Amino acid sequence: MKYASVTDRLADLGGAKWAIHARARALKASGAEIIELTIGEPDVPTPERYLTAAAKAMAAGRTGYSNGRGEPAVVAALAARYTERRGRAIGTDQIMCLPGTQTTLYAILRTLVEAGDEVLLGDPMYATYEGLISQTGAAMVPVPLRPEHGFRMQAADVASRITPRSRVLFLNTPHNPTGAVLRAEDIRALGDLAKAHDLWIVSDEVYEDMVFPGVTFTSPLDFADLADRVVVASSISKSHASPGFRSGWCVGPAEFCDRLLPLSETMLFGSQPFIADMTALAVSEPSPVAGGMAERFSRRAGLIAQALDGVAGLRVHRPEAGMFALVDVRATGLSGEDFAAGLLDRQQVAVMPGESFGAGVQGWLRLSLTQPDDRIIEASGRIAAHAATLLGNAA
Repeated sequence: MKYASVTDRLADLGGAKWAIHARARALKASGAEIIELTIGEPDVPTPERYLTAAAKAMAAGRTGYSNGRGEPAVVAALAARYTERRGRAIGTDQIMCLPGTQTTLYAILRTLVEAGDEVLLGDPMYATYEGLISQTGAAMVPVPLRPEHGFRMQAADVASRITPRSRVLFLNTPHNPTGAVLRAEDIRALGDLAKAHDLWIVSDEVYEDMVFPGVTFTSPLDFADLADRVVVASSISKSHASPGFRSGWCVGPAEFCDRLLPLSETMLFGSQPFIADMTALAVSEPSPVAGGMAERFSRRAGLIAQALDGVAGLRVHRPEAGMFALVDVRATGLSGEDFAAGLLDRQQVAVMPGESFGAGVQGWLRLSLTQPDDRIIEASGRIAAHAATLLGNAA
């Protein structure tokens, strides 16, 4: 039997990247005591007020079909939020609501590119981005994000990779997996390139509310002269500890939203109204949990650095935002995949290998910061012991 070519393009870009996580979950289910530092799930439950809002909306009959663009209340709340945060008017005609950031990015890219086009994307990258681009038929063009620049995308690296087929510059700030946050001057330089080469800028900003103390977040939406080419995606998954509700959105030019609408309606024809009502409440007020998570995650990144940086040849990259820290294990002579596999088998610690996030962090590990401090300290000690054993065996 024949299948669509998209199934071939995506064949190796799905669950295979999460093999260590899946194996760790299976071991936990069988009774093993695993310290899980793989996925980025908030370390607090969804706030009770949001659960109550969703339940009240369901009880009030908000369970029917939804508006394809988004329920009026949540669209209005998002327009107000972005108008306040970005310092310029954002209208309701510039908002589209979809189920979560992943679906939102899928729809954005489907609207902007197709076979023969190229998307410029930082490497390392979040594990699903390659698949999001490949599903369109467009080609991914990796742009190295270099440790010596704090993993922040540099305009010169982008410029050297632009071709006549370039259509989109895909940003992720704050960045997963590195925790890097683009500076205003970084975005200004990248925006100037986008204007010079008529590129769209797509920016995944799901960690906007989780920057660490002393760090300032800047969005491409802050620059009025980029308004006609910027599309931002986000959700309540991280900032409001609500990943299971799958409530996301994008903000862009009104014409872009009009173009995306028929695609969205073909895919989904709206999200659940009771979730929209909950989201309207969430985005109309400061998150009650994001600040606490940012403080804890910053502290835990410090604990990892204190325990591992310079120990047994390991190096730790300190994040500026988000839920993860990176550890360079190349001095052990192993790939990130082999180190992570051995670590799970011998020390019962589950981490993500850097290879799941692109060539730029081959030989690195991504550690989630969502476990309690004592578990982070225990896991760090086990990682150090595993690295020391490897170096001892090599000697």
